[in-house]
Amino acid sequence: MRNLDFAPLYRATVGFDRIADLMDRALTTDVAQPTYPPYNIEKTADDGYRISIAVAGFSPEELNVEVKDGTLLVAARKGDESEGKTYLHRGIATRAFERRFALADHVRVTGASHDLGMLHIDLVRETPEALKPRRIEIASATSAPALEAKAN
Repeated sequence: MRNLDFAPLYRATVGFDRIADLMDRALTTDVAQPTYPPYNIEKTADDGYRISIAVAGFSPEELNVEVKDGTLLVAARKGDESEGKTYLHRGIATRAFERRFALADHVRVTGASHDLGMLHIDLVRETPEALKPRRIEIASATSAPALEAKAN
């Protein structure tokens, strides 16, 4: 795989660091991405999303969800409960994990819930007023000279 050098982008632009970092991260990640735990990302509304992660065997107290620098981090640590137990077959994976999701600008986490072995994290994209479309009034040609007279 080819590695791309984003140094020229950093020299010629201001404020696009996050996009370049995201592209760099996407292009340099390993092909063998972790598959544990399985998760879904669904769109619940025009500006609403939900990440559902299968966390069977973990209690809410053993899960940690935090947002830092535009990254959603979901982690779980399980205490050693197998002490004194003898398993004939152990198919339920309760190993520790850490899963990261890059959040777009203006996306914030609105809540998290734990239900039937699933961790649901709700997100919403909130567009700031400055970025929302706004209507610009167009002055008529007859009122334009009046505006120039007021300026003088």
